[in-house]
Amino acid sequence: MSQQTVLVIDDERDIRELLTITLGRMDLKVDAVGTVAEARQALSERTYDLCFTDMRLPDGSGQEIIELIAAEYDETPVAMITAYGNVDAAVTALKAGAFDFVSKPVDIQMLRRLVRTALKLAEEKRSGAGAGPAASGSSDRLIGDSTAMQQVRSTITKLARNQAPVYIAGESGVGKELVARLIHEQGPRASGPFVPVNCGAIPSELMESEFFGHRKGSFTGAVADKEGLFQAAHGGTLFLDEVAELPLHMQVKLLRAIQEKAVRPIGAREEVAVDVRILSATHKNLAALVDQGQFRQDLFYRINVIELRVPPLRERRGDVSLLADYVLRQLATKSGGGAPVRLLPEARQALEDYDFPGNVRELENILERAVAMCDGDRVDAADLMLPQRPARHGIEAGVAAHASHHVPAAAFAQSQPAAAPAQTPSSELPLDDYISNLERTAIMKALEESRYNKTAAARKLGITFRALRYKLKKLGID
Repeated sequence: MSQQTVLVIDDERDIRELLTITLGRMDLKVDAVGTVAEARQALSERTYDLCFTDMRLPDGSGQEIIELIAAEYDETPVAMITAYGNVDAAVTALKAGAFDFVSKPVDIQMLRRLVRTALKLAEEKRSGAGAGPAASGSSDRLIGDSTAMQQVRSTITKLARNQAPVYIAGESGVGKELVARLIHEQGPRASGPFVPVNCGAIPSELMESEFFGHRKGSFTGAVADKEGLFQAAHGGTLFLDEVAELPLHMQVKLLRAIQEKAVRPIGAREEVAVDVRILSATHKNLAALVDQGQFRQDLFYRINVIELRVPPLRERRGDVSLLADYVLRQLATKSGGGAPVRLLPEARQALEDYDFPGNVRELENILERAVAMCDGDRVDAADLMLPQRPARHGIEAGVAAHASHHVPAAAFAQSQPAAAPAQTPSSELPLDDYISNLERTAIMKALEESRYNKTAAARKLGITFRALRYKLKKLGID
């Protein structure tokens, strides 16, 4: 195998010499130039496996080099060399197609890790081996032939080729974590860890320890050293799900960790270098939260270098049948590997006509419940127990918002007083609990009115006896 070659573009002789020596020790051949004109000439004369460019050059900017390479030499990863803390320049370069960035003064260990990752990426792009078996497995789970999903898959392939932070936007249940896994698995970090973390699930007082780790004795209860999520994701990808839930004090610390590529565990004297790619997601409107002062603008720009929107299921109705068949096959496999339960035509049509406010996750819940309740190996429209239309206001709106926790609208019409005012979820009560409380109230009322005859109660609720038995078990009603 021929020796790999790197092009270094920087007008500071000390930086050129440092990179030349460091890369030379990695058995790489280095061409070092100091101007845009010299860089253009070098790129036209030979193929490089990697390029480093400073942003400020005597006859132009590194941005010109990055855009040139992206347009004409896209198999060559390019990393930007930037002044310490110059986040705006780093973000601009990443958006233009830079693979990653290096801050001055250059950290040699960080530089070596970046080089290894970049060279691996370049080799995979040239050999066409960018997506290994793991990537194929995840790709198989990203179901859909719609134009919207074809665009998502195409974008994922492009995003996997660099190290820019990606913000994945989309409603709850659309599959944002699956998209993040695909970006990881199709890129040069696929052999490293993929560490997902739900930012809303970590108590505020434990966040710093969870993210950055701690040293033994640093606080009451710290009986041993513990590595944080950044260290656990070293060499791989850290996926920050529901990033909008981070409190402001953690947003500051997270921004520093991302910018400096280092973390300081609680109780430690020294920072620990970490090499992670940051992917983030939330179902909330992050830009609106920035305007409201609830999310730091500088962190928003840092994690939102590239935004990928995952469309809701109602925008890709043609994919519903494909997804349903896939879910039914998965359920059959989980239950022992028998033949999948079959959707009758009217059930399939009912699914295709439904809006799915809970998206793919809601479809999975609906089908899992329908399989549990159907007679034999066929699911009809009644087994799906979809909210009746129109179900977009009052109590029915809450029911439609989460199909895994609903009783048909007819049940509430029969069990609630006619003059009962429409209820809305409390801001302090999770939607799942709110819907469960509605169901529990309706079922208990029906049981009382039928003197606890379950068959009669089911009839009163407008559901099958089997469905009532399922809900009694789920809600813990004896």
